[in-house]
Amino acid sequence: MGGEAVRLDGNTVVLPGGVGVRFIRTLRLPEQGTHPLPPGLGEFPVRRVADYADSVPAEWSRRGGVMLPMYLREAMWLSFSAKEPAALQIGVGKVCAVSGKPWSERLARDPQNYVVLPKQPWLDGINSGTGTIRQFVAVPLGLGATVEGQVTGEETHGGIQLQNFALNEVELARWRKTMEADRERVRAISYGDGPPLPLSMPSGMPAPAGGPPPGFGAPPPAPGSGERRLFARAAPRRQATALGLGVGGTMRQEIYKDERALTDWATDPSGRIFVHLVTPPDWQRITGEAAPPSPVDRRAYTAAGLPWFHYFDSDATDLAPADPLSTVAPVGDWLGDDHEQWQPPAPGQIHQLGDQKGSPVEDGDW
Repeated sequence: MGGEAVRLDGNTVVLPGGVGVRFIRTLRLPEQGTHPLPPGLGEFPVRRVADYADSVPAEWSRRGGVMLPMYLREAMWLSFSAKEPAALQIGVGKVCAVSGKPWSERLARDPQNYVVLPKQPWLDGINSGTGTIRQFVAVPLGLGATVEGQVTGEETHGGIQLQNFALNEVELARWRKTMEADRERVRAISYGDGPPLPLSMPSGMPAPAGGPPPGFGAPPPAPGSGERRLFARAAPRRQATALGLGVGGTMRQEIYKDERALTDWATDPSGRIFVHLVTPPDWQRITGEAAPPSPVDRRAYTAAGLPWFHYFDSDATDLAPADPLSTVAPVGDWLGDDHEQWQPPAPGQIHQLGDQKGSPVEDGDW
């Protein structure tokens, strides 16, 4: 890997090639039943580990990357954006969230170990069933409740790992040429210089911007970098509680099959990053910032009539369930019931995103 660096733009991790990943707070689903997509509750604040080198554990400094705060059993989803086609690997404790296989420095097919951008707009959990996933939920290391612990028998990494691949030079040049031709067609049509021609779409329709709206319960803005560094110098270095991701409830969500040949992608990754998960007390000690408020109660959210979502793409093919992930038990089996009362959403609260299936049209007398 070389050239363009991974950047942190606000709370968005930007990998080389313009691949953006945001970490969205959300409602934790019940561990029984299958549910629609829960709404976003604002972005998690994300900070660079290097800005707090004096107060984070030494191991975090060695791994580098970024960090964000999560409450015990809090749920998240990942929102993706991409300027050009990209293959993005997502690890949870260095277990692939798509294939269930160990973390790899190479793309693989059979099983596929990445998501395809911009076709895949978001990912809420591990690939665990046909057309479904199990929600990402934060749990401490050491209990065996993480995906990492249940798949590998060890808990040594925790956190989230991201790594992206661009198209190879030939395919990227071909894709860019196609896109430029499409733009020329649009310009010609706009100025009346030619007949209306059908536009060829790139591999993967653009994702809805950010997925479900994150505007509910967003955390307050972070203080400036100078203030963060001042806190970092004042805070003593000590061991922090390590968090990883286990699984919660099941929701309807597809992970799309890559329709390209594996050889269309570069053989080496463009960039990668380690995302550390931090408990709220450790977050405040390390950064000097208060963590976001605890997640809103599920029953209160539903009672307020706020939206849930379905997403449907008629042109995409869902991946098969990942065998290593199919037996991962939810965190409730490890930590006990959460005793939070569940109130299912009314039909009118569920909004359709993506392709509409459409209503039937009746024929008549001609």
